[in-house]
Amino acid sequence: MSPIIEPFRTDFMLQALAGGVLVAAICGVVGTWVVIRGMAFLGEAIGHGMLPGVALATVLGAPVTLGGAASAIVMSATIGALQRRGRLTYDTSIGLLFVAMLSLGVIIISHSRSFATDATAMLFGDVLALGPDDITVLAVALAVTLAVALGFHRAFVASAFDPRIAGTLGLHPQLAQVMLVGLVTLAVVASYQAVGSLLVIALLLAPAVAAGRWTNRIPTTMACAAAIGAVAVLIGLTASWYAGTAAGASIACAAILAAVVSGLLRSGLDLLRRLSPTSERTPCTAGHSPASSQG
Repeated sequence: MSPIIEPFRTDFMLQALAGGVLVAAICGVVGTWVVIRGMAFLGEAIGHGMLPGVALATVLGAPVTLGGAASAIVMSATIGALQRRGRLTYDTSIGLLFVAMLSLGVIIISHSRSFATDATAMLFGDVLALGPDDITVLAVALAVTLAVALGFHRAFVASAFDPRIAGTLGLHPQLAQVMLVGLVTLAVVASYQAVGSLLVIALLLAPAVAAGRWTNRIPTTMACAAAIGAVAVLIGLTASWYAGTAAGASIACAAILAAVVSGLLRSGLDLLRRLSPTSERTPCTAGHSPASSQG
């Protein structure tokens, strides 16, 4: 039997793969916009903004997903409120809340008797513990993500280039920004159990960066990012099975490695194209790439 197939003969690994692929699809769609809009710091901040809610839910014995979602929503709303007031810059607001929420989460969870275990699960997730109910929640989250991304696609695109033009066209850029932050929040909360708050940014950024090296069409980038993320999940889980490494961290490393390999391949192909005799004879195609052909 193939070494790749062997680990997934067990139910918990198969459920981890299914859940991980759903997370990859969610992060592929949302991560594309995160990269385009330069919202990586926001994604990381929302991930840490979940910690107080997750910690409080852990101490009280309540559902951690609900606690994390409530905390992430508060974090997102506070960032928006500070930005509207205009007294602090966007990145300064995020930075202050980032540290505040992280500190508050550690303070709350430190009262738990299982501090080390709980903190590790919050930061790095436990994809191997995903069950049928978790997979159902991820499937619903993916459906919501796709619906919002499709419904607000024109508004997202216009707002990314010029919010004033988006407003002139009646696309409501402020609402689009709120929905985009909501998508990032949903992606972080949905991915929490699989890879944790600390590693979710890897699945949000790395597959989208890897896909963006080959196409500049947004829907194509989303599809490619989701596929790359799914492959990273497969590789990460397989490596975790055979090497005995942490599954969430292995998935995150596989995703980042995919971005590195994609960048090297794209740079290598561009260099070969520039050095080839054909490119010298036909300068108009010297810089041709899949991205430019789809623009």
